[in-house]
Amino acid sequence: MATSTPSSIYKVTELIGTSPTSWEEAAKNAVETAASPLRDLRIAEVCKLDIKFDNGKVVEYRTKVSLSLKYEA
Repeated sequence: MATSTPSSIYKVTELIGTSPTSWEEAAKNAVETAASPLRDLRIAEVCKLDIKFDNGKVVEYRTKVSLSLKYEA
């Protein structure tokens, strides 16, 4: 007799975090800020990294993350 595993559905939301110091800090900022209004966050996947320049100098690191959270109907 096979046991049944409950099914789950997850919603994916994309966010961009920023930081003046690193991509890691930018990702952390995005996830921790989203954790307050969003419930049941499961996974954060880094999708894209980029850098903002001003007069040839790095002024901001940007990290785009996809967050998955449990979908509740």
